Amino acid sequence: MSNETNSTQEDRELIESTIQLLVTKVHTDSDPEELEALAKTIKKQVPFFTRRYFTAYLFREILKANTPTPKKTAAPKKAPSPQKSVPVQPRRGSQNRPLPEGARTLYLNIGKMKRLYAKELSELLQRELGIKREDIFSLRIHDKYSFVSMSEEHCEQAISKLNGMDIKGRTASVSYSNRE
Repeated sequence: MSNETNSTQEDRELIESTIQLLVTKVHTDSDPEELEALAKTIKKQVPFFTRRYFTAYLFREILKANTPTPKKTAAPKKAPSPQKSVPVQPRRGSQNRPLPEGARTLYLNIGKMKRLYAKELSELLQRELGIKREDIFSLRIHDKYSFVSMSEEHCEQAISKLNGMDIKGRTASVSYSNRE
């Protein structure tokens, strides 16, 4: 019984980490227009109250397709090896994934309503600050504003270089977030 509990706990953790990875990929997708077109099609074809189950069904089918089918043999089963978790961008609101020490969160006054997407913001930060993608701990784009988590030295650089810059037709205002 304890073995079953561990197995289901490992399965749940694997599912949760896969979901977090997919959410991160959605936010950093290179073609948000294609995602928007797919979302509109789903909105037209799938009734509102069924969309949650539709998403769960798709996710289950993806998991089934990516899970190797066990071969039936007479050999005894080995204990399942612990799954290596896929690195996921830490999120500020997540209790089990705190930001690294020395990281700060910035507030940017531009968001989705100005058609600012995570991939574009990431590329802008990399280009303007001369940093790598891995130096950005998290990006959260809301309707009217965005949050960026990076090391404190990169945050200082971002504040000095991005303040007053024209981004998507709006003058950027960057400061430390009050929600840290």
